Amino acid sequence: MLGQTLQEVSAALKQGQITPTELCQKCLSLNKKTKFLNAYSTVSEEVALKQAEELEKRYKKGHSLGDLDGVPIAVRDNFNTPGIEITCASNMLKGYVSPCYIVQKLLDQGAVLMGKTNLDEFAMGSGSTDGVFGPVKKTWSYSKQYREKTKHKAHGENEDSNWLITGGSSGGSVAAIAAFTSSAALGSDIGGSTRNPAAHYGVVGFKPSYGLGSHHVVLSMLAGHDPKDSTTIQDPVKPFTLPSLTDVNKLCIGIPKEYLTAELSSEVQSLWSKAANFFESEGAKIIEVSLPHPSYSIVCYHVLCTSEVASNMARFDGLEYGHRCDINVSTEAMYAATRREGFNDAVRGRIFSGNFFLLKENYKNYFIKAQKVRQLIANDFVNVFNSGVDVLLIPTTLSEAVPYLEFIKEDNRTRSAQDDIFTQTVNMAGLPAVSIPMALSNQGLPVGLQFIGYAFRDQQLLTIAKWFEK
Repeated sequence: MLGQTLQEVSAALKQGQITPTELCQKCLSLNKKTKFLNAYSTVSEEVALKQAEELEKRYKKGHSLGDLDGVPIAVRDNFNTPGIEITCASNMLKGYVSPCYIVQKLLDQGAVLMGKTNLDEFAMGSGSTDGVFGPVKKTWSYSKQYREKTKHKAHGENEDSNWLITGGSSGGSVAAIAAFTSSAALGSDIGGSTRNPAAHYGVVGFKPSYGLGSHHVVLSMLAGHDPKDSTTIQDPVKPFTLPSLTDVNKLCIGIPKEYLTAELSSEVQSLWSKAANFFESEGAKIIEVSLPHPSYSIVCYHVLCTSEVASNMARFDGLEYGHRCDINVSTEAMYAATRREGFNDAVRGRIFSGNFFLLKENYKNYFIKAQKVRQLIANDFVNVFNSGVDVLLIPTTLSEAVPYLEFIKEDNRTRSAQDDIFTQTVNMAGLPAVSIPMALSNQGLPVGLQFIGYAFRDQQLLTIAKWFEK
């Protein structure tokens, strides 16, 4: 049962092949065995078992099971969940419990909450290495042949010099799925935080169109307006299933020439070409397209993202909730000490940068100009899709996952800029994108490829990705 698709798990529960409690217990047991992965910040064992038992009581009274009834899910620790603390992997929020909306939608559909998953502090990072709970580790290791060739040892819980990063910042959610401790997991994706670790872990990572859902996944259950989120679309959204695509003869797939960068590993480049050739051999039309402005995207993103961080983080002042220092000399001193103790260097660095860009004398030259560049990037995609292209095909990451000690040689800001090069422009344009496992590298590690679709054509995008995956 563990390791099956969400649809297969749901069908098995409906058919009585396994009960919600039995499945919950299996996931909890496996979670204990894989604790060294550090996938969870909080394991909600009592909550999960209680939810599963309540479902069984309803079922015995004649209630039929729905699509998510009894299905184990995990939720990244930057989503509010009922009765469970949200920490964002930060000292600033330890012990804070908040009301929720989007997770409640899943729980109302019968999903069983296995726990909150680990991440980079406040989702700021690309390795899941910079949170207060420590780094998330990876179930994958180098292939036996590669280890023998390079004298690498298989990574394990006591071999910090050899284990691999998960990617980030949703590494805990991806690790929870890959370790079979949940059937689905929520992440968030501001610059690639869901797709990046999905590629490194060999699972599917999906970022929906901006505004389609309240920044979440498990799309058919979560899509639609959230009254507490003004960025979500107002129009009703009909739940959709993915039709079976029998052939790709009518598809036009674009290959953006600007993404053939010098930093791209030769192996990932080869697999990218192999995927394009496969589509072409099956009858799809493959064309080279141009996206003129992606080289400006990372800088533009840095300005906009840090500006929003600085603005939003102003609420963490130690007064109403979250961490508060013991200094009582003055209000200003309390603010400063609270934020210094509560935030790590990566978060503070982004706050400082954002405040600089938002200064009155800098606002037009940085924030406003970055918004104009963002529109140019979005227009690039619109022009390509209006030319008849159905989806774009690009790599998800520059290479397969790297060892932890190699990864942490660079600072958080530099690592994020490097690792988000293929994912981040999608966020600037508000488009849907999905990372699909492509193959194993020569080192025996997963490589993911990314499909990008037009805004709100999520169903078409996922249908094509499903065909490719099969």
